[in-house]
Amino acid sequence: MRTLLLTGPGGAGTSTLAAATAVRAAADGTRTLLLTRPGPRPAGLNDVPGLAVAAVSPLAAAEALWTSAGDALGAVPGLTPPPPTSVVPLPGSAELALLARLARAAAADEADTVVVDAGPLESGTALVGLPGALRWWLAQALPTRLRVLGAVRTAAVRSGAAPRGPVDAVLDAVQPLEAALGRLPLDDPASTEVRLVAVPRAGAVPALRRAVTALALHGQQPAAVLARVLPDGAAGEWWARRAAEQDAALTALAELAPLRRVAESAQEPGDVSALPALLPPEDDAPPVAALTPAVARDDGVRRLVLPLPWAERPGLDLTRWQDDLVVTVAGARRSVRLDSLLRRCVVTGGTLADAGTARARLEVTFTPDPQLWPADLLAAEGSTP
Repeated sequence: MRTLLLTGPGGAGTSTLAAATAVRAAADGTRTLLLTRPGPRPAGLNDVPGLAVAAVSPLAAAEALWTSAGDALGAVPGLTPPPPTSVVPLPGSAELALLARLARAAAADEADTVVVDAGPLESGTALVGLPGALRWWLAQALPTRLRVLGAVRTAAVRSGAAPRGPVDAVLDAVQPLEAALGRLPLDDPASTEVRLVAVPRAGAVPALRRAVTALALHGQQPAAVLARVLPDGAAGEWWARRAAEQDAALTALAELAPLRRVAESAQEPGDVSALPALLPPEDDAPPVAALTPAVARDDGVRRLVLPLPWAERPGLDLTRWQDDLVVTVAGARRSVRLDSLLRRCVVTGGTLADAGTARARLEVTFTPDPQLWPADLLAAEGSTP
């Protein structure tokens, strides 16, 4: 399943261009699913051959989740859970609802192409990092020791040696949840293509650069920037000033990803027939590569390099937690699991190289921890050039 994820600043036209992308994919003969948020849509969108449209409501998703958990909640002594219609969704539930709907589509093989209207930039970047965040929480809630105990209890319940209780409903849900997360490689550009939508104005550039940094933290980078440009041929001082601002912004946006111009229209498309004309022709751009950490070695010092294009020093934070390196940047956070050698090392420094540029990268240095490395390995490490 191929996923096309569109996100952009509020008012940039993300929902409209997501619908246009889905209509074009369906017209090419691809089984297409458009995941969008509740709200007005172009007339006739539900009648496009080969296109299914699903409006993902956080409220409906919360009610469905509460209904499925009803038996486990009702089994807790002294607990009277409210009915699903009284459940108040948690903040961030919009991204969770989209992720759950994506998982259903992947499990049921509903489509060959899924177009996701991910909403504003903050929501889009959060959605990309959500599977990794959920896996992190599962690891914290159920470390290896508890998983072993859980497997023993599950076997005892199935054999009749122990009565079934509320905790068993939780244990039963872990494996399907992990399987669902494994089917959602949102951080892999080979499976998920991120397209940024923007109105080329000066104020949009910093927000989009910040989004690119947040995406890079999770290994993802945008495949294109869809920029809504003014029509040619107008005259006057106001228009000249506005066009100059647009040209400067387009130059900056082209540094983030391949630029695709979307001609601005006088009004929003009234029906589905006007959608395909909004998008420029598809090009044969090379696939985007994942931004993965790399380890280099120099004079006994190991260096972990994490690409973070456009990252700035303010707001960048780095901590070591057990076997993980926790990086915070551009309002996002990721816990990077260290390899077996780096786990036996101590962090000795961290530098943001080429800050504020497309080449920005976090370089973290490690040296062997004498308490965790055998003496003969330490001697070999020191003698190796």
